[in-house]
Amino acid sequence: MNRFFQRSVFVLSLALLVALIGGEFGLHAVRAGSSNDGAYKQMRVYSEVLKKVQTEYVTEPNMGDVTSGALHGLLETLDADSSYLTPAEYKLYKEHAIDGDAQTGLTISKRFGYAVVVSVLPGSPADKEHFADGDAIESIGGQSTRELSLALIRVLLDGKPGTQVTMSVIRPRKPDPEKVTLTRVIPAVPALSEQQYESSSILYLKPVVLSAARVDEIATHLKAMAKNGNKKVLLDLRDVSGGDEAQGVRLANLFLKQGTLATLSGQKFPMQTFTADSARFLCDAPLAVLVNRGTAGPAELAAAALADNKRADLVGERTFGEGSVQKTMELPDGAALILTVATYSSPGGKKFLEEAVTPGVLAGPTPEQEADEDDNGPGKTDAPLNKALELLKAKTA
Repeated sequence: MNRFFQRSVFVLSLALLVALIGGEFGLHAVRAGSSNDGAYKQMRVYSEVLKKVQTEYVTEPNMGDVTSGALHGLLETLDADSSYLTPAEYKLYKEHAIDGDAQTGLTISKRFGYAVVVSVLPGSPADKEHFADGDAIESIGGQSTRELSLALIRVLLDGKPGTQVTMSVIRPRKPDPEKVTLTRVIPAVPALSEQQYESSSILYLKPVVLSAARVDEIATHLKAMAKNGNKKVLLDLRDVSGGDEAQGVRLANLFLKQGTLATLSGQKFPMQTFTADSARFLCDAPLAVLVNRGTAGPAELAAAALADNKRADLVGERTFGEGSVQKTMELPDGAALILTVATYSSPGGKKFLEEAVTPGVLAGPTPEQEADEDDNGPGKTDAPLNKALELLKAKTA
């Protein structure tokens, strides 16, 4: 019954949501203003459909389940991060904030209805089982991720250290789902990766996550560049999805003395413009940035700021497309909404949630190389890295 209702009465469930929440979102608000007249009319249509379902459906439905299914479908249609949580789900969600300190190493979002892997933490249980960005998680503990909100999926993946989670995974180019069991651990974030290329003239940095401490480390390396003989920088943001958006903005500021870095706006969210602070600027050396489909959130903000301000060449694949702010709203019956209230945009005006970031120089593994990596682990060649090095070598320091 849930599936039937989610798929067939989305517009009508919108009216139900308006009626349930009340207050500024309630019936009075719907009546006021011509822009909401259509929603009020749909409430009446919804009422009629609801009555037909209740009285004429093949079996007498559980109307609580019908309403819950409609609300789940409504919120998940808005975007991947918006969720409706029933009272029981919200209770689990709040408990997760206390007990969910052990993880599998997966950063997850939803695409096409199912949970998908955005990126994998190096050295984590998921990494050891060869998870990769783009893998789809069909089910967790026997529950289809299509029927679960993103918030609940994350709750199910995390837990206490040493506990296990079993999931069904669909990998690209492999037709049959694979059952995988992971043991949750306290995550250990790998150190900043730093290398020297072209007789130490190019400094390569890969942050893995964009935390405040990690951006501090990058700043330290940039300050030491002149002493080490480096003249150019290659910043690798591939599969970097963890961290805080503010640190993505801060990372871009290290390479930009002036200009807009990002904006944040929403229907009732005061627009914020993030501008480069000249006091935080550290490096004017030639710069290239590597991105891929596992680049998300804070890393996308940094990459777009550098690209739109013509500060760096972006090399690789289109990024994942994340960058928003959520607000949790508790409902009178103990349920809750997690609603996206604002989204980040690039200096050029593109919303990350809708358009992601497309590099100026497209470079990625061929289907044959990806298949080889699936069978034998990481490949021997790194075409995007080589292309970025080639571009940097041609630049004058």
